Amino acid sequence: MSDVAMSHPGRLRTRLTLLQPVESDDGEGGVVRTLLPQATLWAAVTPLALRDGVLADADGAELHCKIVLRGGVALTRQHQFSDGTRSYRILGWRELQHGRWLEIDALQRQA
Repeated sequence: MSDVAMSHPGRLRTRLTLLQPVESDDGEGGVVRTLLPQATLWAAVTPLALRDGVLADADGAELHCKIVLRGGVALTRQHQFSDGTRSYRILGWRELQHGRWLEIDALQRQA
């Protein structure tokens, strides 16, 4: 998929919102982490494998995805992507073509 997206930028058809983690004081000595929109990016999202799971007592399924987008985006593993009702947790990424593209491994969760 990454070769196709890289040779045909028109395949970047999914509009994702990059969510940045922000920590604030909870007033009791701890922190509250929220995710705030940082940027809107066009990406190619390719589903790879589905797995059942339980996350915080909520049944659901996670879909392993490959996300390809243009390079130049600063990421951490705490960042996430959102696409309407779907969220994508970043597992890792690699630069392609000397940083021109990013290929991201992510888990998609339907809200």
